[in-house]
Amino acid sequence: MSTTATTTATTASPGAAARPAPDHPRAGLRLTWLNPTYLVLDARRVLRNRRTLIFTIAMPVVFFFVFGAGQGDPDAKAYIMISLGVYGAMVAATSVGASVAVERAGGWSRQLRLTPLRPSSYVMGKVLTATAIALLPILVEFAVGAASGVRLSAADWVLSGLLAWVGSLVFAAFGLAVGYLVPSENAMQIVGAVMSILAMLGGLFVPLSAFPHLMQEIARFTPAYGVGVLARFPLMDSGWLPGAVLNVAAWTAVFSLAAGLLFRRDTARV
Repeated sequence: MSTTATTTATTASPGAAARPAPDHPRAGLRLTWLNPTYLVLDARRVLRNRRTLIFTIAMPVVFFFVFGAGQGDPDAKAYIMISLGVYGAMVAATSVGASVAVERAGGWSRQLRLTPLRPSSYVMGKVLTATAIALLPILVEFAVGAASGVRLSAADWVLSGLLAWVGSLVFAAFGLAVGYLVPSENAMQIVGAVMSILAMLGGLFVPLSAFPHLMQEIARFTPAYGVGVLARFPLMDSGWLPGAVLNVAAWTAVFSLAAGLLFRRDTARV
């Protein structure tokens, strides 16, 4: 063995041979499904959008003061607060997911595919951003409700908030499916109209007991119904709990599958 080879072998660190080179195929495999930098940038972009913040945070608060703050029944006031928190969360999550339509039209998605950012990281970043933003209207609505006299136990506050937040995953997936399905100029209009209809059918604006019997039966199969029942369950038994769990699981699976198929179709065009 030559002197140079011997010196190199002697001075090399013990673990050098086990570590792949920076450009090795195995290098950087960690967290391939999530890019924290992109996640932070996307969340900051959403928070700078005043229109999104108005419709997801300000509007539910206004609705609460119009329909809930003056309620004499404490349970009715809490019912409205939780329902509007769910509404704000579902609008926020759907809007963030549907923003992929604008990014596709502007060429941003195509540019990202030329970077090391993996498609799975892009999709996961959208889902996580949507759920993170969805937490804001819940926190704001619950804070306004508490300041307006809503009284719940600590466990009920936490559990209702968590269930409403977890339910936003349904609408994050729905927003992604809409974003990959429709053109950018139609995405937000469709989202706004569909969210209002789903919130009405889900009993978020008006209790389902005010609807005809047939409408109540149809409403049980809509996405917002299951999330609303789960979020209000710590307060009152406002629906069949096992059916609500099945509703949320089924719609999450349907929208996630649709978003995945539409995403593959979109990437296949590039």
